[in-house]
Amino acid sequence: MSAHSQPQPLGGVVFTRPVQILTGFAALAFVLIAWRFLVGLGASTALNDGYPWGLWIAFDVVTGTALGCGGYAVALLVYVLNRGRFHPLVRPAMVTSAFGYSIAGLSVVIDVGRPWLAWKLPLFWHWNLNSVLLEVALCIMTYTVVLWIELSPAFLERAQTSTIPVIRRIGDTFLPVIRRILPWFIALGILLPTMHQSALGSLLLLSGPRLHPLWNTALLPLLFLISCVAMGYGAVVIEGALSSLFLGRKPETEMLAGLGRTVFPLLAVYLGLRLLDLVVRGQLAALFAFNLHSVMSLLELGLFTAAMLLLASDSQRHDLGNLFRAAMVLVVAGALYRFDVFLVAFRPGAHWSYFPNVTEILITAGLVAGEMAGYIVLVKVFPILAGQPRPATAH
Repeated sequence: MSAHSQPQPLGGVVFTRPVQILTGFAALAFVLIAWRFLVGLGASTALNDGYPWGLWIAFDVVTGTALGCGGYAVALLVYVLNRGRFHPLVRPAMVTSAFGYSIAGLSVVIDVGRPWLAWKLPLFWHWNLNSVLLEVALCIMTYTVVLWIELSPAFLERAQTSTIPVIRRIGDTFLPVIRRILPWFIALGILLPTMHQSALGSLLLLSGPRLHPLWNTALLPLLFLISCVAMGYGAVVIEGALSSLFLGRKPETEMLAGLGRTVFPLLAVYLGLRLLDLVVRGQLAALFAFNLHSVMSLLELGLFTAAMLLLASDSQRHDLGNLFRAAMVLVVAGALYRFDVFLVAFRPGAHWSYFPNVTEILITAGLVAGEMAGYIVLVKVFPILAGQPRPATAH
């Protein structure tokens, strides 16, 4: 992406065959969501009294918001560390974040046993100020709104080019207002993920001895925060590489390599803290016990280490294929860490077990498909992606 390029709509056919297929999966998910509300959680999921949350929380919320931290991670670079050369990545990262957090919010509503009481969340006189879940819910809800406001200049810029006078006037009227107040929302958009990503780690500490010692550490909030920033950068690299491959954009290897350079020390800090914590708490023997929990922990650590090694040298970071592989390994490692904390490491008792049923899996897959379809539609219709089209291949 050129430092001077402006975001432009990609144009072209919007509802292509891939978008139609993805939309079909999303429609199936919403049919199943309606069925879930008709028959209740017990009949539509594999949840039970031992495992009151499952795939929808572990993946759609806990993992999905971490993958949706691309906007947060890039905002830290651009607006806090003043790395302006990464600014072209802000809008596409915000799109993935906005969809990721919107799906997380919807998943919370789907998963809650009494969703008809969710209207009480914004009313402070109903708040339980001792609840970590309250803080997470409020932050996710607020941050979702903030993300769409941060994206609103793209919608208003598109409105300014409309042939319909009333839509053009809306763009001309509100775009200057949004640009004046945007710095306040950017600041809020940096604060809120910092709060709730660390709070997601705090949440499982409340389970006490039911959380396996390999993961039961006071550093859990910090480890969640560091890993979510790294996963956010990984998601941005994946989005950039796939946009180049499928949407006809020129690869921006230099900029993505810069993200890889930023991720490397984050992974080193994460791994150092994780291993030091295990040593200090005397859990090295448990780490090499080679039971289920040991193997899952070693797999996590191995994947994080592999991602770091793939980003170790400048030449590796400038190889787009290697960079993509490193980002994929990184997001899988982060997802596994979150799954382990929320499902594998949680021990409700010997007589309880959980594995998601077909309904849970199809709803999650459909929501992800809807997110992918929404991303394609937005970048084709609105000025999201900057940079240059990929040169046509000569025949």
